[in-house]
Amino acid sequence: MAVAYNIQADIVDITTDTPRKEDSFVVDTNVWYWMTYSKASMGAQPYQIKHYPVYTSDALGVGSTIYQSGLSLAELTHLIEKAERDIYAAKNPKITTKTYRHNLPAERSRVCLEVQAACSQVLSLSSSLNLNIDAALSTSAINRFSNEKVDGYDLFILESMAANGVIQIVTDDGDFTTVPGIRVFTANKNVLAAAKAQGRLVVR
Repeated sequence: MAVAYNIQADIVDITTDTPRKEDSFVVDTNVWYWMTYSKASMGAQPYQIKHYPVYTSDALGVGSTIYQSGLSLAELTHLIEKAERDIYAAKNPKITTKTYRHNLPAERSRVCLEVQAACSQVLSLSSSLNLNIDAALSTSAINRFSNEKVDGYDLFILESMAANGVIQIVTDDGDFTTVPGIRVFTANKNVLAAAKAQGRLVVR
């Protein structure tokens, strides 16, 4: 069943758009994953590993400002560890997350190297969004949950965008399209089709 997105954001197709020097983007975790994890192609669709790294690299090349959130680094670490565990579990199906993490030092060392390599690339390519997760911000993030259909990580990434005055995000995650007041740069065909049908597709 296709996802029925109620598009509230402006949507830009990165397969036809050209980034500009004056652009400021948050790059979402899924894009960093495809750009920096050595085995990302194993679980990605061809368009994901083609368009997102190229668009982000083009943005860097023209001098756009690229941001990441510390929350993205946490999520990236989780995704890489999960991917490595899944690879190992394909040949060792009884392994659990905890036993993989604690009982296999060689695997743990390899995961750490992958995480360090990926996060180092992210930090070298981007600026960090400042975010103080206090009670007020946490309350604001949770209040979003009723109206904006995003996950817990994304709630706080949205708060960090708002706190830093950044409204543009490069992502494959259609959940961000439910957020009014932001601009989503994507190659997700389902999102692009929904945005066109709902009059939210923007051509710059």
